[in-house]
Amino acid sequence: MPAFAFSLRRLYSSIPSLWVGALAALAAALIGSGWQIASRHGVTTTLGPVELAVLRYAVPALVLTPLWLRRSAWPVGLSRLRCALLVLCGGLPFGLVVLAGAQWAPAAHMGIFVAGSLPVFTALGGWMVSRERPAPSRLLGLALIVAGMVVFGAAGWRAVEGAWRGDLLFLLAALLWSVYTLAFRGSGLTPWQGAAVVNLGSALLLLPVLLVAGAPRLLSAPWADVAWQALGQGVAAGLLGLVVYSVAIARLGAARAALSAALVPLLTAAGGAWLLGEPVSGALVVAVLLVVPGLALGSGALAQLPRRQSANGTGRESA
Repeated sequence: MPAFAFSLRRLYSSIPSLWVGALAALAAALIGSGWQIASRHGVTTTLGPVELAVLRYAVPALVLTPLWLRRSAWPVGLSRLRCALLVLCGGLPFGLVVLAGAQWAPAAHMGIFVAGSLPVFTALGGWMVSRERPAPSRLLGLALIVAGMVVFGAAGWRAVEGAWRGDLLFLLAALLWSVYTLAFRGSGLTPWQGAAVVNLGSALLLLPVLLVAGAPRLLSAPWADVAWQALGQGVAAGLLGLVVYSVAIARLGAARAALSAALVPLLTAAGGAWLLGEPVSGALVVAVLLVVPGLALGSGALAQLPRRQSANGTGRESA
């Protein structure tokens, strides 16, 4: 695996950074939506949250064993607190919260509430920690996101019994993921190292959970369901999803990488309707029309583009 990771690093280091980041952001959106749909299908058919968590974290932990054994290659300044934040907010607790919520609410709810509330929590965290005031365009985007979630939540809670429980868990998951994003940015880890830390820590946290609750459905479920979920949860979401999202942050910056989240509600709603037979309500259409542009504005990426273009123009003129 280290040789494979080294080859990938050489490959994308020779491609312009913007293209690598854009492709990684698109891949992150596709994988994120696919994981949400697969999770909803898994917890409503033959598997439960604990079984899916085993497949999501144990599989990539085993695949990345050679990498996390090479401790000498890791940044010296990586603290235990930051490691704990990476694992707790991007690993098993995050996954269990989302998977538990998927038992109550459809996949479209996951796309709206997890992806939609992420920039809202990030903006609130920036204001609380550093008193950073969002630009007016970003505030408009955050307002659109909140309006979309309110419209969708009010309609969805009447249409699907108990959906409010899942939606609240999705909001908690988004809060955890926003902390993970901030913790990874200052960690000094490569994308592969970050994936190794999160999955190894999560696999260790799973041991007491398995001792108490077990994972009996892994043995009773059809082997085809287990195999597909191992591929979707472990390889796609647990391994590749973390890596491509980290690459997008490194190549585009956190704000522009977050633009990929604008695709998630649309992709998840479409995939849920197509693959799971979930209804496409008028409230869902309104929510998507509000949340998608809200994510584009609320991430702050669009507000940064004029400044970058202006700085580049000034540099060319002075040159």
